[in-house]
Amino acid sequence: MVDRIIAACDGACKGNPGPAAWAWAMADAGGGPGRWQAGPLGHATNNVAELTALERLLSATDPAVPLEARMDSQYAMNAVTAWLPKWKRNGWKTAGGKPVANQELVARIDALLADREVKFVYVPAHQVGGDVLNAVADHAASQAALSQQAAGGSSPDGQPWAAAVAAVAAAAAGGQGGGGKAARAGAREPARSSRSLKAKYPGTCRQCGAPYQAGELIASGPKGWGHPACATPGD
Repeated sequence: MVDRIIAACDGACKGNPGPAAWAWAMADAGGGPGRWQAGPLGHATNNVAELTALERLLSATDPAVPLEARMDSQYAMNAVTAWLPKWKRNGWKTAGGKPVANQELVARIDALLADREVKFVYVPAHQVGGDVLNAVADHAASQAALSQQAAGGSSPDGQPWAAAVAAVAAAAAGGQGGGGKAARAGAREPARSSRSLKAKYPGTCRQCGAPYQAGELIASGPKGWGHPACATPGD
């Protein structure tokens, strides 16, 4: 029996809302990408895709084994670690008194988290030399969002998302002087917006109604300032 499961989960949405999907990827005994799974969500939002990815990962893992869940969604991570206890105390209402977005999905995650050890680790997406498991989950979710077909296996070898592993490995080598510009060309740099900044004070996301904290990165969206994932389409 393994003493810890290491996995990453990610959601993808082409349009926000738009064709969406979820995916997770687990490390094998040697720490490399092992099992993976992806599934379509039809027409959904980026936040639904991110939360569903976590729900499916929790459902697919043994609750008796400690889990390290790597995620690139600050919204999904904050939702289940920082905001969930407050929402429950407030009768599933936000600090502004509005119903919590995606309440049923968050409640299912809450039930899956009960009486189990889960360590959440934030991993920035699309980084040079970034997390390999996150890259696999990201690529798998993106492919499933486009195809709206479920997919999975025991290893990414020979599958389309093996390219994600190769891209991260090549970018890491390039960052250490082993590939230079050519290697880095295969990796996507994180998107940056001139309309994003760190919040000076706590507030409420104008897109999803969930709170954000002082010092957290926020971005301008269609309805106003809030979480970057809510303000821009996911990928």
